[in-house]
Amino acid sequence: MPAPWLLPHTHPTASGDVRWNVLGDPGGPPVVLLHGTPFSSYVWRAVARTLAARGHRVFVWDMPGYGQSAQYEGQDVSLGAQGRVFAELLAHWDLPGPPAVVAHDFGGATALRAHLLHGAAYRRLALVDPVALAPWGSPFFRLVRENADVFARLPPHLHAALVREYLVSASSPGLHPAVAEQLAAPWLGPVGQGAFYRQIAQADQRWTDEIEPRYGELSLPVRILWGEDDTWIPLERGQALAARIPGASLVPVPGAGHLVQEDAPAELAGALLEFLTEDGGGGTTTTA
Repeated sequence: MPAPWLLPHTHPTASGDVRWNVLGDPGGPPVVLLHGTPFSSYVWRAVARTLAARGHRVFVWDMPGYGQSAQYEGQDVSLGAQGRVFAELLAHWDLPGPPAVVAHDFGGATALRAHLLHGAAYRRLALVDPVALAPWGSPFFRLVRENADVFARLPPHLHAALVREYLVSASSPGLHPAVAEQLAAPWLGPVGQGAFYRQIAQADQRWTDEIEPRYGELSLPVRILWGEDDTWIPLERGQALAARIPGASLVPVPGAGHLVQEDAPAELAGALLEFLTEDGGGGTTTTA
């Protein structure tokens, strides 16, 4: 039976309590993993344990409104709020030096906003299929965002089916049913159903429009990893993003869709370990 994914620590924020955990050697170099939407830190479990086993001190957390963190009516779970919360959480951890940051999907925008707008310092930054360049949002995502109040009133069984199908569509080979259930669980029930549509309703492109002109200011090592079979955000967007960030390199991940952590965890962990331990961290853009 797989080990449970627990976040035993709590940090209060203006957007509700954030649940977090740390794995690995207390003296190891710090690495922080950020999840995207509609996911949680659960998607990082294999990668987090691999990095921790290789000597890193790995921090994981669920954004407000997601996973094991607080969910409530009227909650601000926008990218604007998430960037501020992440900068605050880094200050709370009081790390001995800037961490390496690995961010997926909306977590990418969160990490970029915290760095560019809120002064969060990173040693290096890995972006995994990030939300970063306009336009973003699939036709389904936009439909839900424009009609969030209607979708929030779906009968629970229809909502549950929609959430599961949406989650599975992020994977190229498909998710194991047990994994799909774990990812869907925070979005079910009266509280979870409202939270699911709340975070989509607040997903405004203006949060990335605000920072997109500043990507050329990034002066730290940046690695961009992208599932070759990503149907949510195609590989071409990764190529465009790499061209906007000085010295950034792009590493396509074969056989993986948007949810690279589930589709190719070993390949992703290997690429991250290489990036986290190399002298540089930049390089030329590759399109294998």
